[in-house]
Amino acid sequence: MTTLENQARILNDLILINNDRVIGYQKAMEELKDEDSDLNLLFQEKVNQSLDFKTELVDKVISTGLKVEDGTTNAGKIYRIWMDVKAFFGGSDRKVVLDNCEDGEDAALAAYNDALTSEGLSAETRSMLTKHHAALKISHNRIKALREAQ
Repeated sequence: MTTLENQARILNDLILINNDRVIGYQKAMEELKDEDSDLNLLFQEKVNQSLDFKTELVDKVISTGLKVEDGTTNAGKIYRIWMDVKAFFGGSDRKVVLDNCEDGEDAALAAYNDALTSEGLSAETRSMLTKHHAALKISHNRIKALREAQ
């Protein structure tokens, strides 16, 4: 596998993770009760953030001339099923929703950590991923603080 192919594979994995994140937060918004509507704005910010990240990642893959992946990860599909089960048994209370969102943020951070430890990334790509990672860490900490406040 060439360096460009390896970089495109890594970026495509992150595209799928961001797709998972978008769907996860959209699902979380559906699970909110009326009294938890304050989280709608926060969750929509996270959807928009992932869409922005995805745009940057797609542009970078396109610049390599290689194929851009579409869809979500198998792990993301399994995670959403688990979210449904937890919501069914735990109700759609604020803590359960925030707990699920924190799990999703953990998965996104882990994917970016893996990507950043990969070899063969250009300096420009590594810088972009570092920026995304820092923003994800802030998101994670914000979700965690809200969950812990429950």
